[in-house]
Amino acid sequence: MRASAIILAGGRSSRMGGTDKAFMRVGGRPVIDRSLTLLQEMFDEVILVTNSPDKYAGFWGVRVVTDIVPHMGPLAGLFSGILHASSEQVFAVACDMPFLRREPIAFLQSVLAAADSVDAVVPIWDADVEPLHAFYRTRVAAVAERLLRRGNNGLRELLAAIKVRYVPEESLLRVPGAEETFRNVNTPADAARFAVEV
Repeated sequence: MRASAIILAGGRSSRMGGTDKAFMRVGGRPVIDRSLTLLQEMFDEVILVTNSPDKYAGFWGVRVVTDIVPHMGPLAGLFSGILHASSEQVFAVACDMPFLRREPIAFLQSVLAAADSVDAVVPIWDADVEPLHAFYRTRVAAVAERLLRRGNNGLRELLAAIKVRYVPEESLLRVPGAEETFRNVNTPADAARFAVEV
């Protein structure tokens, strides 16, 4: 099944003291490089959405695009990525997930393939939705655009307005690599716990 991957690399994080999370390191290697390597193996194309495109000029095999609607958060990033995607489905992921694993991503894609009527497949992990480790059909672009025009910039607003298949944590725990793939680094404490260099 053809699909595109969209990495949202919005920039600096206040909770990380202004660190650009895409360039944190694991084993000396930038997180963004680790993510790109896996996603390029799995998807027909990889699109990176950022407001700082010059930072990514040296990365091979990725289309770097800027937010069509700047400063409107992750919904604008997803919308921008979808508009550049050549596939009818996209895997959207945040740049602060340094331990992405193939198996959980493939599992979520299989759920989408088996459910033509749904617009998105979104995992639930640690009692919360993970809209930036999720699959979307590109037809959600029209809904995203409507929300952005109204000043709504959150992914939860999008999920409330489309048909979503939520995948519970208990299902994901049966998939190899799930506990690693959902580790995201939002704070210095997260970085210390997962041995991520900031």
